[in-house]
Amino acid sequence: MLITKLSPSQITRRRYMPRPRIPRRVWLEPNVTYFKPAGIRMIDLNQAVLTMDEFEAIRLKDYEGMSQTEAAKKMGISQPTFQRLYDSARKKIADAIVNGKAIRIEGGPFRFMGRRFRGGRT
Repeated sequence: MLITKLSPSQITRRRYMPRPRIPRRVWLEPNVTYFKPAGIRMIDLNQAVLTMDEFEAIRLKDYEGMSQTEAAKKMGISQPTFQRLYDSARKKIADAIVNGKAIRIEGGPFRFMGRRFRGGRT
């Protein structure tokens, strides 16, 4: 049995460095990245931020009608990870609708694979 001695910096790195997130595959970039309730000034609004991978989960499952397994495979993630993304996105959208918040789509760990979203079925 081989025992190696670790330096304090190696111990710190191993204990506190989180695992890097693998970028999720996003196939369509949205044309519109901001939605807000009509009649309310931007300065008076709170925001719900939807990441690009959450947007893609909603698009694939709800808009394209894919099963979670198919959508997860297309995004390059596991089905449980897809379920967590989907649940998070649905919760943010529901919060924005119920509480009159704006929805902004941006960021997140993703790799763009396709083209810009133009609306309608692709």
